[in-house]
Amino acid sequence: MSARVSVFPVRPAAEAEGASLRNVDALVERGLVAAEARAPLDAVARRYAVSLTPAVAALIDPSDPADPMARQFVPDAAELVTAPEELADPIGDAAHSPVEGVVHRYPDRALLKLVHACPVYCRFCFRREMVGPGGDALTGEKLDAAFAYLAARKEIWEVVMTGGDPLILSARRVREITARLAGLDHVKVTRWHTRVPMVQPERITADYARALLVPGKASYLAVHANHPREFTPAARAALARLADAGHVLISQSVLLKGVNADVATLSALMRAFVENRVKPYYLHHPDLAPGTGHFRLSLAEGQALVKSLRGHLSGLCQPTYILDIPGGAGKIPVGPAFLSGCETPGSGGVAEDRDGRLHAYPPA
Repeated sequence: MSARVSVFPVRPAAEAEGASLRNVDALVERGLVAAEARAPLDAVARRYAVSLTPAVAALIDPSDPADPMARQFVPDAAELVTAPEELADPIGDAAHSPVEGVVHRYPDRALLKLVHACPVYCRFCFRREMVGPGGDALTGEKLDAAFAYLAARKEIWEVVMTGGDPLILSARRVREITARLAGLDHVKVTRWHTRVPMVQPERITADYARALLVPGKASYLAVHANHPREFTPAARAALARLADAGHVLISQSVLLKGVNADVATLSALMRAFVENRVKPYYLHHPDLAPGTGHFRLSLAEGQALVKSLRGHLSGLCQPTYILDIPGGAGKIPVGPAFLSGCETPGSGGVAEDRDGRLHAYPPA
C-alpha cells in the first residue's frame, strides 16, 4: 500500500471554529460528503453516532476520495455490512463488568467508564454499539456503586478512566472524580484514555490539565491518534500543556487499512508521538466490531509492518502490536518474532537482524 504522509494544509484557526458536524446533512453542506451519497449514509447515521469537531473537519481534504482523515471520521456505506465474525461487544466488556461502569478484566487494574459520549465518533470504534450522544454519564448512585467496588478490591493498583471519552467532562466534574480516586489508598496509578487533545485541543487548558491530576497518584494519559496529520500546532500545544502539568503521556493507535497501514505513515506517526513527549505504547489490531471489516488487514500484514519499524526507527518509537482476543480473554502482544529455534530448554537459536540476515546464537 502506498504511503500517505503528504502534508494537507491545515486551515487557519478561524476557519476551524464553529459547531461540530453531527449528521449527514451537515457533512453534505460542508462539502465532505457528496449529495448523492446521502441515502446510504443516513442509514449508517441512524445506527452509529456521527460527530466531527471543527478541528477534525479542517483536516479533511474533500478533493481526495481516499483521504485518511475522512476515512477515520466520515461515515461510509461499508459500515452497513456486518461480517459473521463481528461482535456487538468484540472485546467482552460485559462479561467482566461486575457493576455498571466498571470493567475488571485483569486482577490489578480496572476500567471506570465515566461517559458514553465522545467529541468525535471513530468509524472503527470497538464500542460503537454502546456509545453515542444519548448515553448516560456515570453519576449518582451508579457512580457511588462503582467507587464502592473499587474501594473494596484492594488488589486494584491502577484505575483507567475511559468511556466514551472522559475528557468531555467539565473541569469541575473531573475534580470530583480525582478527589474520589485520591481517597483510594491502594490505587497507586491513574490513567485517562482520550482523543480530545488531538480532536478538540482547545479543551486542554492549563487548568484542565491540572484538574486531571490525582493527588498522591502517578498520572498517565493515553492519547489516541492514528495519522501524523492529527499533530496540528493546536494539538501539539495541548500535549505540551498535559506533559508540563505532570502527566506521563503514552500512545494508543489502531492499525487501519487506508489510514496508516504503510511503513512511511506508521514511522511518521510514531516519531510525531515521541517528538511531543508521548511514548508509543499500543498499536491495536482492529477489533471485530460490526461494520468495520473495510479497516482490517491480516495479522501477517500487521506483523510485517511492525517488523519493518524495528532497527530502522528509534527504540523510543516502537509500539507494542496488540490483539484483543475476541470475547474478552484479554490483550496479547502479536508482534513479529526475531528469534527462532530456541523452543527447547538449553538450545541456542537463530537471530534475525534488521536487514533480514540470520545469525546463530549459541546454546546456554
